[in-house]
Amino acid sequence: MSKPEPVDQIIDPSWSVYAAPLIAILQVAEQLGLSKQQLMKEVGIEASELNIPERRFPVNAYFRLYQAASTAAGDPDLGLKVGRLTFLKGLNLQLYLATVCKSFRDYLNLMPSNVKLRGDIGRVTTHREGDLIELRWEPLLLETGRKRFVTDEMLAASAGIFNSLCVMPVRVMKANFSYSKPQDVSKLEDTFGQNLNFDKPFSSLFFRSEALSYPMLQQDYHEGPDQSHPFRDFFENEDPSDQLLFTLKQSIVQYLPEGEVTIDKLATSLHISRRTLQRRLSERETNFLNVLQEVRSRVALRYLSDDRLGITEIAFLLGYADQGSFSSAFKSWHGVSPRSYRRK
Repeated sequence: MSKPEPVDQIIDPSWSVYAAPLIAILQVAEQLGLSKQQLMKEVGIEASELNIPERRFPVNAYFRLYQAASTAAGDPDLGLKVGRLTFLKGLNLQLYLATVCKSFRDYLNLMPSNVKLRGDIGRVTTHREGDLIELRWEPLLLETGRKRFVTDEMLAASAGIFNSLCVMPVRVMKANFSYSKPQDVSKLEDTFGQNLNFDKPFSSLFFRSEALSYPMLQQDYHEGPDQSHPFRDFFENEDPSDQLLFTLKQSIVQYLPEGEVTIDKLATSLHISRRTLQRRLSERETNFLNVLQEVRSRVALRYLSDDRLGITEIAFLLGYADQGSFSSAFKSWHGVSPRSYRRK
């Protein structure tokens, strides 16, 4: 029987990741007493390039960095630690997302898009199993699913999010793992509970279906950096007599992170037909695309006023596939790049 190819030899060379996942591994490694410089040298990553938010790295560098850090630290639970750090560092983004979701069901619809912020690693899908909802992690390369690091990171980050954003805690009822059972499962039990199952086709978290209706926490933050209220309604000062435009704009903000905001989707959310929505917008001497661009333009300024959000995160919140597309659109609206606007 021939040996399986190393993972980095069968990864599609076009796949890439953003800097953030690499930075998270390096930060945890440093806390464990390792040299970040030595790890970057071993993997072939330039420290200066990690400071470029839009820079993308070959995905095999991500897997090699995980392997190098875990080996050097002698820590098979490294992915759990990185997952917790990923959750904590992403809280600002998650809190913004919570403001556009009314229930946990709404948030789950955004989970697959949220994963895209990391790069070409995999996707999250939801399924039913009796009275349980399964949140399944599906890596782009199945071979990586049989390795612990990325699986543990994704599931640990998800478990942290679930227990933080709803009024009621969303508890993990059981967890499946696509890798074999480790000798020591104590850290896994600390993170996911006692009901752990290994050598499964997919790695998944399961929670009760009743959690789908749990309301999201509504943040009541003080004024943001621009004296605005970043967690309140974006269009609270609109003419209240024009309820259609007000509701349409609010709905667009809610659907933007899903990435594909169409007139059909918005018409359905407003309980009217596409033709009726088009006609009513025409009566106001506008159209859906103009309203969509107006919302993106105004909301982009609000997001940029909060330094806690990165440009890549803002691009995601506005429904763009990447930072470059957002930057081009922003420059067409305001004459400068998002980064230049923020510096001003």
